[in-house]
Amino acid sequence: MCSPAMCCSPKRELQQDPADCSGKHDASEQGISFRSYMNGGMSSLVCTVITFPVYKTVFRQQLHSMLIREAVVQLYKEGLLKLYRGVVPPLLMKTLQGTILFGLQNTLLQQLSPWAESYVPRATHPALAGLGTGVVESLFFTPFERVQSILQNSSNDRSLPTISKIVGRMRSETLVNGWYRAFLPTLTRNALGSSLYFGLKDPLSRVLREQDCPPIASSFVSGMISSMMISMPLYPLSVLVANMQAQVGGDNLGVRASWNQLWQKRQRSLVLLYRGGSLVILRSCISWGITTAIYDQLTKHSD
Repeated sequence: MCSPAMCCSPKRELQQDPADCSGKHDASEQGISFRSYMNGGMSSLVCTVITFPVYKTVFRQQLHSMLIREAVVQLYKEGLLKLYRGVVPPLLMKTLQGTILFGLQNTLLQQLSPWAESYVPRATHPALAGLGTGVVESLFFTPFERVQSILQNSSNDRSLPTISKIVGRMRSETLVNGWYRAFLPTLTRNALGSSLYFGLKDPLSRVLREQDCPPIASSFVSGMISSMMISMPLYPLSVLVANMQAQVGGDNLGVRASWNQLWQKRQRSLVLLYRGGSLVILRSCISWGITTAIYDQLTKHSD
């Protein structure tokens, strides 16, 4: 693939006019944008099945305020088949999420850079594009996360045992009480998380490469460090979202009321609120380290 500078170099002016060169430039950018969607989906798919048991353990801790040992014992007693109950929504969601996350961020970055350069430093453009991506991601994926949370709440096993039952129930609810329950904290978490991730990962990777770290290792470590710096501050939002989305029916409390209820349930203790936080860090480090490394390698070899 030729660079824009090579495409529009003076040596080529005798062979093609500027309009042809501009057309090739646009086609090149479109190709890069399309590949970012494909690479993002593939890199996210790899991590989903591997990390799902860890995710489900964390979810049980968030929902029932269990110790790691108690959550693992509960899942062990339920058996292997139930361990992967609810894997289909995150498998679909994470693949689509990676596709949109990386692809849309790349598209927004291309559209944003020409006019934003006059107002904000170029180094902040990836973070700004990530912020917009997080907003779109929340609009698109909140219903998937809602179904996943209902499936993984064991108290719903009898009344809502399958996805089709859940979909039928959601259709009978309003959007706010059904598909988009806990939308505001989800939007806040996703927008901030995406912005921080895209703002941090490339600078961290460059610093590591300057220290003679191999490219794939620098990508993996930058993904790990980025996820670690994001997960802990935003963890209380994830706990709030999990508790709000796992419930079906009843009063749809607002964000403040739901937070107060959760805070009382955790006995006004940060230690209890952050129960499961260690596994969140582990899961995020592994999944985003792998995802970042695979995405960067796919992007490198497709150039």
